[in-house]
Amino acid sequence: MRSIRNSILLLTLCILSGCRKAYVVPEAPMPPNTILLSQMMRELSATPGFTEAMLKQLDSGGKKGPALMTPKLIKDLRKRILGSDWQGLDRFPGWTMHAINPTVRTVSHFAGKNEKLEEASAVHPGASPSSAQVGQFLDLGPYALDKGETVSLDEPSRLPGFTTDGIVTALGDGVVRGDGPNEFASEHAESQRLADVLNRLAANKLKSASPFSATFSPPSSKGLIVDVTPLAPGYGGATTPETLMVLLQNNGYTVTVNDARYFANFGHFHYKGQDVMMPFFVNSEIAVPHTDNRPLLVPVSHAEYEWHIRGPKINANVSYYFGIDGKAEWRTMDTLDQAWVLKRNAHTYTGADAVEVTRLAGLFTVAYMHLHAAHPTLPFGGYYALGVCQDGVSAIEHKMTGHVTLFPNTADDSYFTDPRDAEVNALIVAIPKDREGKKPEPERIFGSLPTAPDAAGHFNDITIPGLADDLNASYAAWKDGSLERTYTTWQYIEALIFMGTAIGVALYLATRTHRFLKSQPVQRKSLR
Repeated sequence: MRSIRNSILLLTLCILSGCRKAYVVPEAPMPPNTILLSQMMRELSATPGFTEAMLKQLDSGGKKGPALMTPKLIKDLRKRILGSDWQGLDRFPGWTMHAINPTVRTVSHFAGKNEKLEEASAVHPGASPSSAQVGQFLDLGPYALDKGETVSLDEPSRLPGFTTDGIVTALGDGVVRGDGPNEFASEHAESQRLADVLNRLAANKLKSASPFSATFSPPSSKGLIVDVTPLAPGYGGATTPETLMVLLQNNGYTVTVNDARYFANFGHFHYKGQDVMMPFFVNSEIAVPHTDNRPLLVPVSHAEYEWHIRGPKINANVSYYFGIDGKAEWRTMDTLDQAWVLKRNAHTYTGADAVEVTRLAGLFTVAYMHLHAAHPTLPFGGYYALGVCQDGVSAIEHKMTGHVTLFPNTADDSYFTDPRDAEVNALIVAIPKDREGKKPEPERIFGSLPTAPDAAGHFNDITIPGLADDLNASYAAWKDGSLERTYTTWQYIEALIFMGTAIGVALYLATRTHRFLKSQPVQRKSLR
């Protein structure tokens, strides 16, 4: 009995002390002109003030994905940098969603309240967004919410072209934050106008909006590509985002909508002209095969819908997602992504399907404006509590395909109750959530990746050191049915306690049985 108890205690201590073989995070190979965050910080962490300046920059601008830097995460990042924990820095933070969630729930203690918005909004069910909220959470460009007008899209956009002003910031010591132009930057003026028009058309559904429409010249005589009748009988211009897509297609334009996934770059840093690799790792709770329960850490993804418009007069590119700025809206997409973030179009929609995705995106814009009116003091504009970039994309994906292949989703269903947004509420409720510690489905872990496996089931396009090998092994295990989930140290201890208790009870019962049998008189047969 004592030896069994000692064995259990020894095994528990081994787990707690980390007697398993430590995993060394690889630092190579790296993609061209790219360095790890740890390599930059090895050189700069001793520079007075640099670490704090970098940390202050982490939540401003760019594609974020769900890399919300709460005070606890900032504290952990600072600790790793100052403690020269370069291994930990290159897999930061590596927490499960169950561990990340509480840090977001308590963030309101640090964020405080926006008194201006609180006073400007009537906080009650059915509240309409105030002018301050519309200005903060929906970009309308030159189109005012309270001004009715009809905009002709026949003329070229008069908006300015692409600039890095306000996007790229020099931090000193060879460090720059922000990205330059990509291949769509030359079309920025048309893209910005289209984004503004789509946002304003969506806002037509707000109670305080004056009528707004967008027109083209009369449709061509080539015939209708998409039937406009169910959406807007006759030809009177577009009054919703979806009818604009109809009119575009009926006027000789191609409209392609991509469901795009990237690795979220929560840094957007460059050092001495090199890209700095800065993924935000989450513990997927998948055990990498043959590694003694080492968890598969995956970078969180950024997901968005992307519209590519090509035609006689307009060539434009816009994206749509709910961002860390609290905005669920159309935006331009003309800054350059670092090579390691990759990109995959999980789904492509054209024709009537492109119209439907546009309609749903417009409904989400209106729903989020209603949510801002009802909950004006949510920290970070409701980001995380009302979802991250994945939630809206997941909800539309589920409506369009019947599946959800994105992780994580964080929206709290209890906020989505406004009867004016019944369709959006139902879409959000229908998707899986990652708020309460349930292990995420492998389909969503692998589906979130910005690259698909090749014919052999390998993710060798991924250039983050060590990640492709872990994904290849885990994906193969999922496909052959041998995939296992990880267990926390406490779950191990609980299992050991249970086993120890069961063994103890069995030994106790065996001992009592033995003593009982031994105490019974032995009857002997008489000899004759």
